[in-house]
Amino acid sequence: MAPPDGRALPESAIEERFLAATGPGGQNVNKVATAVQLRLDVFALRLAPDVYRRLKVLAGSRMTGEGEILVTARRFRTREANRVDARERLAELVAQAHVRPERRVATRPSRAAKQERRSDKAARGNVKRGRSRPDLE
Repeated sequence: MAPPDGRALPESAIEERFLAATGPGGQNVNKVATAVQLRLDVFALRLAPDVYRRLKVLAGSRMTGEGEILVTARRFRTREANRVDARERLAELVAQAHVRPERRVATRPSRAAKQERRSDKAARGNVKRGRSRPDLE
């Protein structure tokens, strides 16, 4: 998935490495490097400051001090499937950073709403009082 502005992630900003995967796969796991690790140079994307801040928060510990995002994919047994998976996850992360959160508009309950809440509270208290043991005096 590409960022909302319609641009795909530039190949020049992505560095790809293949690693030995763990998990199922028998002998193949020991012989073939099927897991993929992508490094995305965030500064090469030339993001707006607010998008960069959101991306930094979304990436969390996956972002290095040099401004690179590391994504490792080892879910599938084939190198190509892991490669596609890692690229999709990276593009989704950048796309999420482009989404501006809606501003929350502060609201206050009306006087009538406050009055109704108080009367409901008093009625509920009377119901609970009625359940107590009767006074013998």
